[in-house]
Amino acid sequence: MSTHQQVNRRQFLSLTGRAGGALIIGGGLSTFTGNVLAESSSAVSSAAVTNSDTTSELGVFVSIANNGDVEIICHRAEMGQGILTSVPQLIAEELCADWDRVTAVLGKADVRYGDQSTGGSASIRRFIKHTREMGAVARDMLEQAAANRWAVNKSEVSASQHHVHHSKTGRSFGFGELAADAAKLPVPAVDSLNLKDVKDFTIVGADVALQGLENIVIGQATYAQDIQLPGMLIASIERPPVVGGKVKSFDATNAKAVKGVVDVVQLKDRSLPVNVLPVSGVAVLATNTWAAIEGRKKLKVEWEHGANATHDSEAYKTDLVKKVNAKAKPVRVEGEDIYAHQFDPEKTIEATYTVPYHHHMSMETPAATAVIHDNGHCTVWTGTQTPQWGKNMVLAELGFDPKTDSDKVELNNTLMGGAFGRKGKNDFTIEAVELAKATGKPVKVVWSREDDVKHGFYHSIAANYFKAELNQQNSSDYWLQRLASPPIAWIFNDKATYLDDGALSLGFADVPFDVKNMAFENQQVTTHVRTGWVRSVGNINNAFGLGCFVDELAVKAGIGTREMWMNLFGKDRIFDPRREGFKGYSQYGQETEDYLLDIARFKAVLNEVVDKSNAEETLPEGQGWGISVAASFNSYAAAATKVAVVDGQVDVLEMHTSIDCGLVVTPDRVVSQMEGAMIMGLSMALESEITVKDGAIVQNNFYDYPVSRINKVPPLHVHMVRSNKAPGGVGEPGLPPVMPSIVNAIFHASGVRIRDLPVKKTMKV
Repeated sequence: MSTHQQVNRRQFLSLTGRAGGALIIGGGLSTFTGNVLAESSSAVSSAAVTNSDTTSELGVFVSIANNGDVEIICHRAEMGQGILTSVPQLIAEELCADWDRVTAVLGKADVRYGDQSTGGSASIRRFIKHTREMGAVARDMLEQAAANRWAVNKSEVSASQHHVHHSKTGRSFGFGELAADAAKLPVPAVDSLNLKDVKDFTIVGADVALQGLENIVIGQATYAQDIQLPGMLIASIERPPVVGGKVKSFDATNAKAVKGVVDVVQLKDRSLPVNVLPVSGVAVLATNTWAAIEGRKKLKVEWEHGANATHDSEAYKTDLVKKVNAKAKPVRVEGEDIYAHQFDPEKTIEATYTVPYHHHMSMETPAATAVIHDNGHCTVWTGTQTPQWGKNMVLAELGFDPKTDSDKVELNNTLMGGAFGRKGKNDFTIEAVELAKATGKPVKVVWSREDDVKHGFYHSIAANYFKAELNQQNSSDYWLQRLASPPIAWIFNDKATYLDDGALSLGFADVPFDVKNMAFENQQVTTHVRTGWVRSVGNINNAFGLGCFVDELAVKAGIGTREMWMNLFGKDRIFDPRREGFKGYSQYGQETEDYLLDIARFKAVLNEVVDKSNAEETLPEGQGWGISVAASFNSYAAAATKVAVVDGQVDVLEMHTSIDCGLVVTPDRVVSQMEGAMIMGLSMALESEITVKDGAIVQNNFYDYPVSRINKVPPLHVHMVRSNKAPGGVGEPGLPPVMPSIVNAIFHASGVRIRDLPVKKTMKV
C-alpha cells in the first residue's frame, strides 16, 4: 500500500525556505509520478509515492521562475562528492536547460524528500531514472504550454537551450515566458515521457561548472562550524576515553574560573550498546571557543572505564590471526569439501593479511548547533550524511514521536568538508540538542581534531586468511578464505559477534573467480571499540588481502600478476554470488541484473590501468610496479603503483587508477574522487593506524595519524573506461585496489613481502 500526500505551494515554500517560481514540480523518488504545486491544495496532483506505508516522498523539486531561472532542490547531502551538481545535471539534461541558468540548493531534513541518507556511493545509481523523469516532466509541460499558445500540435514543438521552438515557423518562447501557463497543465504520465538517448546528452557527462564552487573558493559557503546565533554558547566536551565508560565524578571549579565560561554540564550516561548516540561526558559551555577549550583543560574528571578498559589492539590482532587460521562458520561453499582435499605443499600458498583500525580523518571535524524555542520546538544546523535519521534522533531525544511530531524539529543540513561515513552518525548533533535543552540557550558543539580521532567510529581491524593450490593452467582448483573482523552491527547490538551478509558482500564472499572448489568462512569475534562505515568499508581489508594474495600466486607460478588475475577470472560472464553458494549476497542494495558482477568489466579496467601506466615495463633494480583490481559499489576499479626502495626507504613514484562506473554524469568529480581515493589508500598503506591501549585510542592528531602530505604524494593519473552501462558508485570504489598495488610494488622493488599494515612498521616511509 502507498500513502499519497498533497503539498501546496505555500507548504513547499515553508519546507524549502526558497522564493519559489511560476512552475514548481516535485515527485517521489521511489516511483516518480510528478506533481505541480499550485496555490490551492485542491489543485495538486496526488503524486508523492512512498517507500513504506508510513512515509511519503516530496522528492527533488524543480522550480522555474518567470524570468526563466531554474532552481533545483537536491535531497541528498553534499560532502565534496559533487551530488549537488550531478542531480541537477540529470534534471537539466532532460529539461533542455541552459546550465548557466540552473542553481541548486540542499533540502532540509524531511521525510517528504524521500531517502536522504547519503552513503554507499548510491545517490546516482538509485535516483538517476527518477531525476531524469522529473526533468522530462517539466520539459513536456513547457512544450505543451508553447503548443497551446501557438495553437499547434505538440509534435511540432521541441525544447532546447532554455527555449521551446516551433519547427515550422521558427518561433520560440523562453522557459520563463511559459512557466505560468505550464503550471496550470495536468502532469503527464511517466510512461508518456520521451527521455533523451544517451548519445544526445550535452550536460550529463560534460565538464560543467560545479554548483556552489565559487562560494566555497571565496569562503562564503556555510558549513556546520560556521553557524552563528545571537546568545549562542560554544561547547567543548570531555568524553570517556573507553567506549562504555561513564563519569564517576568531576570537579568544575577551575573550569568555571576561566573568563567566558558560563556553565559546566554533565551529559547523560548511556549503557552499551551505545548505538550512534553520544558516549557521555562533561561539557564546558562558554561565550567563545577559546574559553570553552581552556575551561575543558581545567576540568578534573574521574572515569569509570567499564568492561572495555583492558582492550589492547596489538593483543587483539594477535587473537584475530589465531582465530582466522582456524576453521570457522561457512558462508559460501562450492564444489568438493575443501577440508577433504590434500593440498600439495609444493603448489600451495597460505597467507594471512592484517589491517589496523582506521579513521575517516575528514578535513572538517564534526559540529552541530541547536536551539530550543519557547514552544518546545527545536531547530538544528548540522553536517550529516543522514538528515532524516538525525532528525528522528532529535525528536526522540526531546520526547517527541517521530511519526506524529515531525514538525516540532527542523534540521538544516549544511555542506560538509568531507565525511567518508563518519558523519552518517549523529552523536554530535544529539550532544548539541541535549546541551541546548539543559541550558535554555542556543549551543554549538565543536569537536577538536583530537576529539574526532579519539571518539570516532573506526574501520574494523581485520585478519584475512587465504589458502590456494595452483593447477597446471596457472590458476587454481582449490581455494579457501576466512575473515575475522569485529562487526559494525555491535554498535546497535552488543551481542553481535559475526559479520552479517551485507558485510560479507564487500569483496569477501563475492570473489568472482572461476575456481571449481571454494570455501569462504566467517569467524566469530568480540568488539571493544565503536566501529563504523569508513570509505569502502570491508572492501579495505578484503581487497588488500585478495590483491596481495593474487600477486603472491603469480610469483609462485612464475607469471605476471595481470595474467594470474585473468586466469582466475576465467571466461567473460555475468557472475551472481547467490548462484555460487552465497545466498546472502546484498549486491549493494541493487536488485536488478544490471548490477551483477561482470567479468569483462573487471578485465577491462585492469587492462586499462596496466596498459596506460606501462606497469609491465622492465625496471632497474630497486624499482617495482604493483597492480590490483576490485569491484565495489557496482563499479570496477584497478590500480597500478610504481615505487622505489633504497636502503629500506620506500618512495612512491607514480600512481594510476582506472574506473568503469557506467554512465559518467560529472567527469570532474569522478577524477577528484579517484584522486582522493589514491591519497587515502596511500595513507592507509604506508602510515595510518589507530591503536588502542587500556581501552583508549592512542592517536591524537595528524602528527600520529598522518594523512599523506603533498611532498609524499606522487603524480596521480585517472583513467576512465567509458560506457553507457547502468551507473555505479564513485566515492568509494577507487580505494580498495590502491593498498595492494602499493604493497605489491614494494615486493617487486625489494623482495620484501608485507602482510601487516601499515608499511611503516616494516620499512621507512
